[in-house]
Amino acid sequence: MVWFLYFYFSKCKEVCGYPVSIFFIVVNEFCERFSYYGMRAVLVLYFKYFLRWDDDMATSIYHTFVALCYLTPILGAIVADSWLGKFKTIIYLSVVYAIGQITMAVSAIHDITDSDRDGTPNNMTFHVVLSMVGLFLIALGTGGIKPCVAAFGGDQFEDHQERQRRTFFSVFYLCINGGSLLSTIITPILRAQNCGIYSQQKCYSLAFGVPAALMLVALVVFIVGSGMYYKAEPQGNIMMDVCKCIGFAVKNRYRHRSKQYPKKQHWMDWAEDKYDKLLIAQIKMVLKVLFLYIPLPMFWTLFDQKGSRWTLQATNMDGNFGLLVIQPDQMQTVNPILILTLVPIMDSLIYPLIGKCGLNFTPLRRMTVGMLLAAIAFICAALVQIEIDKTLPTFPTSSQSQLKLLNMGSNPVTVKLPGYDALSLPAAQVYFCSISLNFRFVNGMNTTVNVSTPAANFGQIVLLNRFSFLLIRFTFKLWSGSQSCEYNREFGYGSSYTFFIPNTLVFGSTCQESITVAEDIKPNSVHMALQIPQYFFITAGEVMFSVTGLEFSYSQAPSNMKAVLQAGWLFTVAIGNFIVLIVAELAKIPKQWAEYVLFASLLFAVCVIFSIMAYFYTYIDPTEIEAQFKKSVNEDDEDDKSKKLQKTEVELVKRDSINSHGEEDKARQTKM
Repeated sequence: MVWFLYFYFSKCKEVCGYPVSIFFIVVNEFCERFSYYGMRAVLVLYFKYFLRWDDDMATSIYHTFVALCYLTPILGAIVADSWLGKFKTIIYLSVVYAIGQITMAVSAIHDITDSDRDGTPNNMTFHVVLSMVGLFLIALGTGGIKPCVAAFGGDQFEDHQERQRRTFFSVFYLCINGGSLLSTIITPILRAQNCGIYSQQKCYSLAFGVPAALMLVALVVFIVGSGMYYKAEPQGNIMMDVCKCIGFAVKNRYRHRSKQYPKKQHWMDWAEDKYDKLLIAQIKMVLKVLFLYIPLPMFWTLFDQKGSRWTLQATNMDGNFGLLVIQPDQMQTVNPILILTLVPIMDSLIYPLIGKCGLNFTPLRRMTVGMLLAAIAFICAALVQIEIDKTLPTFPTSSQSQLKLLNMGSNPVTVKLPGYDALSLPAAQVYFCSISLNFRFVNGMNTTVNVSTPAANFGQIVLLNRFSFLLIRFTFKLWSGSQSCEYNREFGYGSSYTFFIPNTLVFGSTCQESITVAEDIKPNSVHMALQIPQYFFITAGEVMFSVTGLEFSYSQAPSNMKAVLQAGWLFTVAIGNFIVLIVAELAKIPKQWAEYVLFASLLFAVCVIFSIMAYFYTYIDPTEIEAQFKKSVNEDDEDDKSKKLQKTEVELVKRDSINSHGEEDKARQTKM
């Protein structure tokens, strides 16, 4: 099919006024974003339930990965502009990207090291190392191609296709959100399936394998269209020039720090000895915007936790919406859905209404409100967490333990524990709870009993033995020889039960009445719908902060410095994720709701600081300033030329005067 499209499109250069090559780029972007967001959607649950990391460790590694994904674009931009060019950079790093995705899929196959075939890997180090290598390659790949694909698509348009170029970037943005939306719906469903060669476990390998396949498709599609692309040669990276100019200015200023040297109006003016004045003026405009970026990482600190802390929060909630059962990692789909809804509403309704009310809702004020909305989102998350904590069991501390007492006999038993009142245990009953596992079947019969469900066969349960398995709603079938019976029960999400099979069990239609059930942990009772308000506020904050921030940055930067601001913007995202890492590892706040309140308070404080900085900011028109600067430079050049011309004329007059005086002296000497 791909080759058919290639031969069809290769015969024509344009389709509906658009370059044919951009269709391959759009498909490539959709598949790549599906691959990235699909893998990322289930990543924190993979850390917690497959690699057996605690919440803090899973959160820390998750945000370290996201931070790397936003640091590597700077490297990708430098390589593309200074060395390989955009096309080769996309190809080479996409190969690295695909290898990383495949590595992640392989790392999630539990059967590779499951030597005893109990469903748990026996060499967890192998899976951890493999997954870390995969994540590093993915971060290098996705970050490296991030600044190249959109710019490469823009290069395909000619000067007379400006309208088509704008439409392309709109479609490009829709592909990003479309890929994100579909992947965050599909990959959690794949993860929830059971798969395996020797034992059935949650299928993280499939959840990572499908994104890996989509990345391979993205690479193939991009390569197929290679003959149709316009491939601009690398012309040097403006970021390198900016860094060199700033470095020279700092070095030169330090060299002339003595009071004997006159002060400059701006510290960047110390670079005038080596660099062009126009470049220095452009860097000054960029530095004004970058100064405003200083408080911005705190917004991303909160925003990116929707893929870590909020997903972990959803694991303790009830996702049953009636006809639809939502997985914890599927709640992230609320974000792209709301983005596609709120962006047009904000642009066509909210902002115009605010303008009609006579309020000057400037971009920096929008960003300030976006920060406030994100802080409100975390207050909502804290309130939800408080409700969840009310339903959680009381876990033992490091100095405590829990005891489960089972009466396996046919008569009541009285138990006396030191420091406790006497306990009376009826026959075939369970007292207290052990909370380490989700389901237990205790066989009190004198014969071996097999237990199975439609999803799995638990095998034989011998006398006084137990078997544990994670389930939600199932019908259990018990059989011994030719005798069997079925046990039906509704199980709530997050619950834990112990099933006691007494020695008096009689197989038949009434056998279910003989089985004793102890509810060790109550099911999740806080509904997942309570997370919708926090997703709404964080998404509304994203629209007002992120979209407006990029628009503001581009409007305040010179045309050749937009890449520098893009790198600076991505750098704030990386720093924000590192802040989460620091808090998760160092703060060690025992209550999760308190951590949410801490983050909300920090963002509120940063919001106040940012609003003060924004108040004193003066908006500029870089295009007009550049034009005026170039005009003044030209006038200075003309003045220099006129001065040089006047100097030349004076010298000629002097020379003529000297010559005339010389001739008069010769005449006098002749007369003498």
